[in-house]
Amino acid sequence: MPTAPKDYRAILWDNDGVLVDTERWYFHTTREVLAEVGIDLTEELYFEHFLASSGGVWPLAAARGLSEAQIEALRCDRNTRYQRRLETEPLAIPGAEETLRRLRPHYAMGIVTSSRRDHFETIHRRTGFLEFFDFALTLGDYAGSKPEPGPYLAAIARCGFPAEACLAIEDAPRGLASARAAGLDCWVIPNALSRRADFSQATRILGAVAEVGTLLTDRRA
Repeated sequence: MPTAPKDYRAILWDNDGVLVDTERWYFHTTREVLAEVGIDLTEELYFEHFLASSGGVWPLAAARGLSEAQIEALRCDRNTRYQRRLETEPLAIPGAEETLRRLRPHYAMGIVTSSRRDHFETIHRRTGFLEFFDFALTLGDYAGSKPEPGPYLAAIARCGFPAEACLAIEDAPRGLASARAAGLDCWVIPNALSRRADFSQATRILGAVAEVGTLLTDRRA
């Protein structure tokens, strides 16, 4: 049986796949664009190129002989389509708002995401979640990218607590690797695209975001 949670002071949240159900829209949009040039982006390939590492799928297009200009056009098309989905599709993961509201009085909280700032702002104009956070770090706000430790090292410095007092919440192997490399405990909530992964290095594996609230507020009771 897992031990009781430590007395954390700060919670550092991943965004896509943890707080908002945007990972699947990113996958579907990228798959649509690549299909138009004859590339079948399976869930397995998406996991390998986006969730297990930060390499992205454009090398697949380069291997098909597409030029840098053609790949850049595909990337721009994908981002435009994804932006439209962020403006119209359901986003919030069930239980996320209630969990954040429950935890906010007890913990400093930040978001550590690989999302572009414009996409991130579109998402949270709709969710209203930013009222629960002290800060948010998006792509370009830190050195390196997950699975490198840079994103979480920047978040530790920003929140003002030592690594041992901080807890990361993630859903994918590269996020887990980033958090652990920065010296953090990390709880993982696998989703449909990441559940195939080896999360043996996680401090705890959960089934739903609501469990974060239950475990951590019970600890403070």
